[in-house]
Amino acid sequence: MATDYDAPRKTEDDGASTASLEELQAQRSVTPSATAVDVDETEAAENFELPGADLSGEELLVRVVPAQDDEFTCASCFLVRHRSQVALEKNGMKYCYDCEG
Repeated sequence: MATDYDAPRKTEDDGASTASLEELQAQRSVTPSATAVDVDETEAAENFELPGADLSGEELLVRVVPAQDDEFTCASCFLVRHRSQVALEKNGMKYCYDCEG
């Protein structure tokens, strides 16, 4: 049996779907919409506090390790890389593969 996919679909009870659509529209008009709420982002961020003590006055102590013999500092991105990452050396400056390309 051939089916005409362009023909409008017929349901057994078109009145029930219309009634339910009207009910949904009535519920939507009674229930406040979440998208209608306008929230100020800066005010929300100011009121947000992380749990724990206030660490704003604390200083972080980091142990700095000097570059090793098999490392270099890229002249472009200033990252310390392994010597196998040297792509170009120009005027005594070394460049990594990421910056040279």
